[in-house]
Amino acid sequence: MRSSVATVIAARRTPIATVGQRLSAFSVDELAAASLEATLADARLALGADLPLGDVILGNCMGPGGNTARVASLAAGIDVSVPGMTLDRQCGSGLAAIVVAAEQIAAGSRSMRLAGGAESASTAPTRIAPGGAYARAAFAPNGYSDPDMGPAAESLAALRDISRQAQDEYARRSHSRAVAARDAGRFVDELVPLAGFSTDDGPRGMSAAMLARFAPVFADPASGTVTAGNSSRVSDGAASVALVPDTERGSAPGLELVGSATVGCDPSTPGLGPVFAIEALLEQTGVSLDDVDAIEIVEAFAAQALAVLREVGLASAGGVDDRVCTDGGALALGHPWGASGAVSVVRLFSRLVRAGRPAGSLGLATAAIGGGMGVAALFRVVR
Repeated sequence: MRSSVATVIAARRTPIATVGQRLSAFSVDELAAASLEATLADARLALGADLPLGDVILGNCMGPGGNTARVASLAAGIDVSVPGMTLDRQCGSGLAAIVVAAEQIAAGSRSMRLAGGAESASTAPTRIAPGGAYARAAFAPNGYSDPDMGPAAESLAALRDISRQAQDEYARRSHSRAVAARDAGRFVDELVPLAGFSTDDGPRGMSAAMLARFAPVFADPASGTVTAGNSSRVSDGAASVALVPDTERGSAPGLELVGSATVGCDPSTPGLGPVFAIEALLEQTGVSLDDVDAIEIVEAFAAQALAVLREVGLASAGGVDDRVCTDGGALALGHPWGASGAVSVVRLFSRLVRAGRPAGSLGLATAAIGGGMGVAALFRVVR
């Protein structure tokens, strides 16, 4: 049996809400189910047929345990015969789930896959172990540096000489672009309304003066540069895509997966993971960044995003390449950890497929991962 290329033919996401706010009553399973149901309906409409569904794969970081993908699948009304699998690659989980689904198709499956991620920080449980509660599991064992992502971003800013002004300007860019995209209706077709909520609650007009008021939160105020204003907000949300083999796509337009790379790096600088993933992916595919039309990076922190973008030649003292997060990113929209990588692919689908970009246009999605890893995936428009 020859291998098939996997193509994303539908992509939807819920609104993204700050922890404890508009989506705080929804469990991670409920958020995921809403996204899955809408994505599956879109896929069947695009195909004009009911292609069998072979698996549901979701990323999740901090949920209640168990198998979120299976619970959400059943909650979405998907038949009991369809299995589900949940994976954890931290902030790269949603993108990793899509890659795994594509690999299943490449291995010979002729059925559809639903893949993505979900996170409900509002309902995430407190973890208890002998000796008391703890915030998270270790990203690395004893003997390795294991920083939380905020302090890691602060260290990276110092290591790469990324100023507070540069970080604030990047955050302002993300917010202004997201506000413009929202006001122009560019998010409407990708969003799944929930309980009357149909917009993200994060994007807002942010001036340099407003951002300057935020105090550093991970270092001494006199020397720190990473603030709540230039960091993404902990958030609730879900995103999913439908992938089908090229042999079953028919005339449905979509994003064909060209290649992907997941790599490890020094756990002390986890934010640099996308640099090595992008380099590996470009070498694997023979593509240059100059050939890529749309780029989505999970903007966990302005310092982290700028460090990556500068390293790969997409940012400099003169500014950030216009192809990067053109409609804003996680700094404005929010960062639902397990979902954010999948949100990046939903955004590529809107920017390239929904926007009518020609066949052959390329899109890149990438994310940094706690513990020192990076994931990147390259997609091509097919029509």
